[in-house]
Amino acid sequence: MWAVRPQPTAAQPTPAQAIETVFRLQAPRVIAVVTRIVRDVGIAEELAQDALVAALEQWPRDGVPDNPGAWLTATARRRAVDLVRRREVYARKLAEIGRDLETTAPPEEPADPDGIDDDLLRLVFTACHPVLTPPARTALTLRLLGGLTTAEIARAVLLPEPTVAQRIVRAKRTLAAKNVAFEVPYGPDRAARLGSVLDVVYLIFNEGYAATAGDDWLRPGLCEDALRLARLLSGLMPEEPEVHGLTALLEFQASRTPARTDPDGTPVLLRDQDRRRWNRMLIARGVHALERAGATAAGPPGPYALQAAIAACHARAYTYEETDWRAIAALYGLLAARAPSPVVELNRAVAVSMAEGPRRGLELVDALAAEPALRGYHLLPSVRGDLLSRLGRVTEAREEFLRAAGLTRNERERALLLRRADQPSG
Repeated sequence: MWAVRPQPTAAQPTPAQAIETVFRLQAPRVIAVVTRIVRDVGIAEELAQDALVAALEQWPRDGVPDNPGAWLTATARRRAVDLVRRREVYARKLAEIGRDLETTAPPEEPADPDGIDDDLLRLVFTACHPVLTPPARTALTLRLLGGLTTAEIARAVLLPEPTVAQRIVRAKRTLAAKNVAFEVPYGPDRAARLGSVLDVVYLIFNEGYAATAGDDWLRPGLCEDALRLARLLSGLMPEEPEVHGLTALLEFQASRTPARTDPDGTPVLLRDQDRRRWNRMLIARGVHALERAGATAAGPPGPYALQAAIAACHARAYTYEETDWRAIAALYGLLAARAPSPVVELNRAVAVSMAEGPRRGLELVDALAAEPALRGYHLLPSVRGDLLSRLGRVTEAREEFLRAAGLTRNERERALLLRRADQPSG
């Protein structure tokens, strides 16, 4: 049933705005549902785009449907079924004249004793198939499941946009050429793909937790999808400690969401957050998942378990001043040894600055200035500005905040950085 079409107001989105918002949120689910039918993620994405075109044609005329996500899914599904039927008719005609079939209807899925009926999770594992390189798996899954644009993916993985675009196109072609099944694998195949799956789920959560671009700092829908997938993985692979480590990390991070923005959407820094608004239920779930990670680990904790332990330190502190920064700095040291990266070192520098003072933190940050992966990464000058501000070097701090504001593509974050540039000692 169609809703009555009211006149747009400042508080009510226009049909075009509604279409953009709904499609961005629902595209991963639409693609996942359609992929089950057509068995080709490239075709599924095209059919989802066809549904978007139909919405652009019909919604402005007829009004936004009561359930726009279901409308998009149903439209794409109908087109997928039509495509499969056309394939079947063509295949029968070829058979009648005795020619080899080049196109067939998708076969019935074999029973999987460990399988779970979740198309989004199937999409993740399909996009993380070993026939793809690890960078291609990440880019494709962020595109299909995370609903991110090529530019957003490039920012998330710190690579040029053309490189990411090429990876996505090649990945879809490879999956189609290799006839990769749309499934959640089990046994050794599942374990082999797990690392890529966890990395992608984490990247999706991070894009929702602090969006790389756009008018909103938070994209809660992405956080919810990533957290749901992490929980599903915990149920699917209960003996994998890093699955529980990732789940714990996301539970802890998600618990802060209510306090991370003020009522108008402006970001609130960690030190200024009202911790009474942190979701204690999610923190309890995080503690439980972290305990499961420890109980299932046969050796030292993995990267996600270490990050979860860092997040647990924040969760245990009822005020910013109570934070055990020495413990956090030590955990970042372990993480840097276990999974070295410039971003980990940048975070370690922040923790060290809180434990040992801003001068020591600034030394560590300055040592990262030449890192190619951090070139153009706005958090490097942002952190440096904060450390300079704490040292009383106000003019230099202002310059760093302005540089960071020029690098970020998120409007909310840019506004925050510009305010900090205006008040660098605040």
